[in-house]
Amino acid sequence: MNALSQSSAPLTGNTLVESAVATYERPLIQYAYSLLKDADKARDVVQETFVKLCQQDADTLRERLKPWLYTVCRHGALDILRKERRMIAIDTSTLDEMGSDAPDPSQEADRNDSHGRALALLERLSDNQREVIRLRFQSQLSYREISEITDLTESNVGFLLHTGLKQLRTLMNA
Repeated sequence: MNALSQSSAPLTGNTLVESAVATYERPLIQYAYSLLKDADKARDVVQETFVKLCQQDADTLRERLKPWLYTVCRHGALDILRKERRMIAIDTSTLDEMGSDAPDPSQEADRNDSHGRALALLERLSDNQREVIRLRFQSQLSYREISEITDLTESNVGFLLHTGLKQLRTLMNA
């Protein structure tokens, strides 16, 4: 249960948008960045996502706000990619600059090498495998939410996660 659905007081449209921005802005930017490989474009897509949220009826979105936000964000990012008709390789140094929620960077020092290696190896997976792995582990979305966002079946999401992680483990151990 997320912070938006825990509140006992009814949320007005403005309160819903404010809560959504506070809760989902950073994860959405990270998700959009994983698709676009450009921080400015990712922020623009997320901004457009919240503009579209302001235009929606708060009551109709309350129960499925998270998947709705990710779906709108994904569609916006894919629109940009279609317009550019090219893919940009991920720059892991830019991801590091975006920061993390980790309490102390010194505690993460041991994991940096394997993390950077895993991100580099993630690029060897298929687009679908990369996307569902990022949605599952970076955005902590459920199979159902990933299914709604990507228009894949839940079983296909599970299969892509399983095969993608298996392939990633094989690559990490090589």
